[in-house]
Amino acid sequence: MNEEYEIVYEGKPAESAWGIIGHAINDHNEQHAGDDKSQRLCFVVRGPDGEIAGGVIAVVYWDWLAIDLMWVKEELRGRGYGHRLLTMVEDEARQRGARHVHLDTFSFQAPEFYEKHGYRVFGELAEFPAGHQRYYLTKDL
Repeated sequence: MNEEYEIVYEGKPAESAWGIIGHAINDHNEQHAGDDKSQRLCFVVRGPDGEIAGGVIAVVYWDWLAIDLMWVKEELRGRGYGHRLLTMVEDEARQRGARHVHLDTFSFQAPEFYEKHGYRVFGELAEFPAGHQRYYLTKDL
C-alpha cells in the first residue's frame, strides 16, 4: 500500500498542530541533548489601572536563558523599567541554573540597550527587514 502524503497550508493552525509538532521536536531534542527542563519566565510592568505597560517573556532551558520578547511602552522608556526587567529576568534565570543568555533584536529596536548591559553581537542578518539588520546577542550570566 503506497500512502501519499500531502502538504497543506494551515492559515490558522489548531492548537493541536502546534502541540504535535512542538512535542515531536522536543522529544527529538531530548533524545540527543537530554531533558531541557524548560521553565518559562514572565515579568510585567503594570500601570495604576492594571494596564500592561511593558514586560519580558523568556524561557530557561538546558543552562541558557532565551529572551523571547521584551517591550516597554514608549512613554516609559528611559526611566529604568527596561533595565529592571532585564535585571530581574537574568537574576531569576541564574537562580534556576542558567549560565548564559541569548536574544535577538532589530537595528530599530534596542541593540545599544543590550550592549550597555554586557551583551555582544554574535550574528547579524543584513537587510532583515529591508534597510535594517537583525542582531543575535549573547552574554554569560
